Order: sequence, then C-alpha cells, then structure tokens
Amino acid sequence: MAAAPRSRWRREAAAPFPRSRLKMAARGGGGVARRGSRVMAAPEEPSGGRAGEEPGREAAGLSGGRCGEGTAAATAVMFRCGEELVSGESEEESNGVNLMEFSDEILLHILSYVPCTDLVLNVRKTCRKLATLCLDKSLTHTVLLQKDYKVNKDKVKQLMRDIGKEIYQLNMAGCYWLPSSTIDHVIRCKNLVKLNLSGCHITSLRLSKMLSALQHLRSLAIDVNPGFDASQLSSECKATLSRVSELKQTLYTPSYGVVPCCTSLEKLLLYFEILDRSREGFMLSGQLMVGESNVPHYQNLRVFYARLAPGYVNQEVVRLYLAVLSDRTPENLHAFLISAPGSFAETGATKNLLDSMARNVRLDALQLPKAWINGSGLLQHLKFNNPFYFSFSRCTLSGGHLIQRVINGGKDLKSLTSLNLSGCVHCLAPESLFRKAEDDIDSSILESLVVSCCNLRHLNLSAAHHHSSESIGNHLCQLLSRLKHLLSLALPVCSITDVAANVEKPPTQPNAAPQTFGKKVRVGIQTYPRNLTDQANQKIESSVFWTLMGSLRFLETLEIIGSSFSSAMPRNEPAIRNSLPPCVRAQSVGDSEVAAISQLTYLQSLTLAQLPNIITGSGLVSIGLQCQHLRTLSLANLGMMGKVVYMSALMDMLKHCKCLRDLRLEQPYFSAGAQFFQALSHCSSLQRLCIVSRSGTLQSDAVMSFMASCLEVVMCHMFMGESLTVCRNLQQSIVRSSIS
Repeated sequence: MAAAPRSRWRREAAAPFPRSRLKMAARGGGGVARRGSRVMAAPEEPSGGRAGEEPGREAAGLSGGRCGEGTAAATAVMFRCGEELVSGESEEESNGVNLMEFSDEILLHILSYVPCTDLVLNVRKTCRKLATLCLDKSLTHTVLLQKDYKVNKDKVKQLMRDIGKEIYQLNMAGCYWLPSSTIDHVIRCKNLVKLNLSGCHITSLRLSKMLSALQHLRSLAIDVNPGFDASQLSSECKATLSRVSELKQTLYTPSYGVVPCCTSLEKLLLYFEILDRSREGFMLSGQLMVGESNVPHYQNLRVFYARLAPGYVNQEVVRLYLAVLSDRTPENLHAFLISAPGSFAETGATKNLLDSMARNVRLDALQLPKAWINGSGLLQHLKFNNPFYFSFSRCTLSGGHLIQRVINGGKDLKSLTSLNLSGCVHCLAPESLFRKAEDDIDSSILESLVVSCCNLRHLNLSAAHHHSSESIGNHLCQLLSRLKHLLSLALPVCSITDVAANVEKPPTQPNAAPQTFGKKVRVGIQTYPRNLTDQANQKIESSVFWTLMGSLRFLETLEIIGSSFSSAMPRNEPAIRNSLPPCVRAQSVGDSEVAAISQLTYLQSLTLAQLPNIITGSGLVSIGLQCQHLRTLSLANLGMMGKVVYMSALMDMLKHCKCLRDLRLEQPYFSAGAQFFQALSHCSSLQRLCIVSRSGTLQSDAVMSFMASCLEVVMCHMFMGESLTVCRNLQQSIVRSSIS
C-alpha cells in the first residue's frame, strides 16, 4: 500500500527556506509522492461534528475557514506597507492603500489570517507598528503549525525563542517532515496549556524531558509507537500527566501509553491503528497488563471516544480499556462513543458496561458498534440528557424504534445537532421486517424527526434506499428543506429524484449510461450551457432537489452517494465490491441535479459518487463558477463506467476553483493527460491530489509540469494502470526537482 498521511484524505524578510522534503512510496500500477516545504519568495470535546465523522474532528471545510487563508496576499500587502513607511513615500505618491492608517483592531483582525511563523519571523520586521502588533497576545496565544508545510526546524526554534513564553496552545499535529529533535524546543513554552503532537514521532525519553518542564499542561495529544516504555517517564513528567484532564492518544502498538499516569482525566480520545502483524510478519498480541490500568483514575471521566481501524488486535486492546470502565462506570460520563468498522462482537464485559451505564448515567452523545444495538433493548433503557450527538450507523433500527426509543414519540430534541443514520436501511420505515429496498419510506416518521430535531446541523442518511411516495408535499427533499440550520448533509442518490418526473418517463433512458464494462453505447456529447441562467431554463428549477438546495443556502458539506457504491480503496471498511446495479430511481439523476448544487454559495466540501446519468458534466461547470468557497472535491464513478464522459466539463470547472485544496477522483479508464493537468494548474491553492483509476493512464511530463506550477501541493497519490517502472521513474523525477 502506498504511503499516505495518517489523517483520512471518502479529504502557508527571513532566512531562505530550506530544501523541500519529499517522502515517497511505490506500488505496482500506482505511484505516490509527498512533498514538504517549497522555496518561496516571501515569507471533536465532541460538539456536533459532521454526522458519521469522529466527534473531536471538524468536518472538512466545516470550521468556517476563509478561502486562501495561507495569507500570502495579506503578507505581501503588509510588506508593501512596510516598504512605503521605510522609504518615506507619502500617501499621495503611493497608488496603494496605506494599511497603517487603519485602527489597531482592524490590523489585528487582518494579521489573524497570517500564519504565526510569518508574523513573528517576517512581518514583525517591516516597521515599528507591526513589530508591536505582531506580538499581541491575541495572535501569539495560539500557534498552529499543522499543515504549515513551509515551516522547518530552524523556524520552530526561532519561533519558540521569540514567543515561547506567550504560547498557551500549540498544535503541531501531522508535522511529519520535522525531525524528532524539533520537539526539544517546545520546552521553552513554559506556560503551555494545550499541546497537540499527533503525527510527530517522539520517544519515551524525549516525551519525559519535555513534559517535565510543562507544569501548566492540561490537554495533550500524542502517538504511542512501538518501543514506547512508560517506565522511562520521570517523576516530574508523571506529575505533569497527573494534572492533564484531556488526552488524545493514537496507538500503533498494544499499550496503555500514558493513560495510567493521567489520574485526573475528564476526556479520553483513543485512536487504535495497530496492525495485526509486525513489519517482520509476526502476529501481534493484544494482551496488556491489567494491573497498569488504574481503575480508580477514571472516575472523573466525562467523555470516552474510541475509533478503531480494521484488525483483530485493535478490538482486543479496546476491550481491555472497556473492561476497566465496566468494573466501575464513571458517574459523570455524558459522552460514550465507539467507532468500529465491520463486525465487533459484544462480550460479557461490554454488556455489563452498557447495563451499568443504563442504570447510572445520563448521556449527551452516543455511538456504538452496530452489533451492540441490533436485536437488543439497549436504547429503551438508556437515559439521555439534552443529547447533541447520535450515531446509529448501519444498525437495523426501524423507524418505529427511532421514534419511540430515541425521540420518545415526538419529544422535544432541540438540543440534538448531529444525527448519523448512514446505512440504516429501515430507519424511515415503520418496521424492519419484510421491507424491500424499492419500498417507499414513511414520510410521517421523517416529518416527526424533522419537527423534533429542528436544530440539526449535521445529518447523514447515506448508504440506504430512501424512496419517497407520490403524495404531494411528503417528498424527502421537501421535508428536509425545513432544517434551516443544516451545515452538512449526506443523501443517497435515489432519494433526490423527483417522483413526478419518474412517472412521466421510464427510468432507463435511451442516453442513459450503461452500468457494465461490456459493449458501450455511443453517446453524442452535446454542448453544455456555460452559466447558471441557461441551465435554469432547462426544467430544473421545479424539481424537489432544486428547491432543497435553494432552501439550504448555508450548507457547507454535501455528499450525494449511490446506495450501492463501494470505494475501491476505502479507509475503514472492508474493500468488497458490490456487484449490484445502481438503484432504478438513481438512473434519472444526472447533470440537471448536479447543476442545482451550484445554489450553495458557501459550499466548502462536495462528494458525488455513482451518478449513472451524468452525460456531459455540465453541472460541474456551474458549481465551479458559483461555489467559490469550494475546498474539497471528491468525484467517483460518474456516468459511463467505460469512459470519462465528463472530462471536458471537469477541466472547465477546475479553471474556476481557486480555493480548492483537496481533489479526489475515482473513475476507471481516467486519462490524466496534459490537458487535465493544465486545467488543474489553475487550482493555485491545491495541496492534495488523489486519483484512483483501474486501467487509467498518465503522462509523466504533464505531472512534472503540474508539480512545478502548483507550489502548494504536498501530496500526490496516483493509483493508475501504469507499469511499476513508469511510476518509479516519475517519483525519482519529482524527488530530483524538489531538491534542486
């Protein structure tokens, strides 16, 4: 498997910048390249996150970040202002706006868009006024180095030397390109309260030395790698850990990590990424010393979250953690969330834990493996107090149980902000027995849900068949349009079809895309309209999906995915191909429905997968023109499976995506040629590119030209049909170009 960042991809004068770092890996038929910094001229407590995602994490583009927050433009403006003041030019002599005449409050707001490293190491040196403002506590209180790929060890050292005592929160998550010795400079941050080192390699001794000096630390995030030895932690380090109330720990080896030392924990987030086999091929064991678990130390726990990657060892280790909780359940526990892919069987210890929770605690957030809920009366006994997050992903929860046990027959649930019903095929039907996929939903159940949970911000109804009936006013899209506060929404393709339109015309159209790899139907590619006005004249304004998109103007994340879609390279699900054809109703979803998405002016993340009736991709052009805040785009299996019929429209769309940072394309027979990469070069903010294409092709020269023009790209994954020799040669070329 090609190397990839640990976060899921479904997914910015001083001393000269150092030579960029490039990490690479290869696999037969695919190539990968990761690039660190480039030489430049100038300087989820779970709170209603996107349904189906880990609660401690903001959904991609959901945090309201500004377009182009790399702030190269803002930095350049500040430099020009400094040059004007130094050179003594008057305002009349300068054609630009003199920002120095603005109030300090306005300037501080502008400077907040500039990375802290640029503020301290570059902008601060331009003039006296900026030298004072750049060290304002509002700008130095929190330092974010995450995804700041231009920062290096020397810059971190200088930054800590200049403002180390002023930093209270430091985030270095995912700074894989920094050497482990960089962590030593964190010792200068004596007043540090919150520290995130996830993704940074750190040894037990280095961790001990650093934490010994951080006596005010209350929140910590680290990785526990093979070789970690808690016995090497000093008494001063353990004293610091005893005061930590929030811990995020990613485990790459069976271990309790630093949990036994954290005797005041209120929030525990665990990420299990342990492989079943070592690099040498030996089977790993998930057995731990139970005596190290410190049972009494969990009594202050309020939040417990565990996310498991696939693997038997991960399940064994998390059961040991849960065994401790089952022995004595914390009375103040209000959020209990476990995200486990595939099958995760319930044991006697976990059953005792759930029974104890039902008796002793009132929850605000709940997520459990499907096997723990299916066929049990657990939900009937659990008590909730102002819940804000529910996840019943892939459970056999019927609509009747959803209304009676969760909503309590229409109970006011205005506090609920996130609901994940992904894969719950029966959740909108009265009973789960004898229901067929093509049966209509019970609109009264959905209406009760919408009325009771009127403040929902995140809703996931994907991976199921939700067919609306022909009754007027009860279409799923019409009912969802009442949820005016939605920020993220995930729907199956078959749920957005207009029932009246399906009655008027048969689902299988003459120009519909074939769903097999057999003999292909020749389809004439018609010219597509270039603006929204022309498309509005093509019958789409009256559709229920068009109305839904018009009513959710502030939606930031949208996923429209075929109910039978299965990615060729899933992250936390087994890679099993689903041979079932797309839903019959989904056959009519095509370019006009995609064009309706262009009404979402504030859209930041878009996923479209298995839309069989895409003919020209004209809707993509409208999205590129209208959705100027789009930062994450994922397209998979659109239109004809044997040919990329939307290539021309995609290239036209990319020319307008100035804020796009993440692009993922999964399509068989995709040809990544010169024209595609030339269009992609217009995405000046692009940082991550992933192409998954069986029997796909690429042009090495075009890739090199693209990498040379898009300086922000730090990761390029291409799993194509090329030979291993072509991939290795391309990787070597990128390495040579990056260090030259």
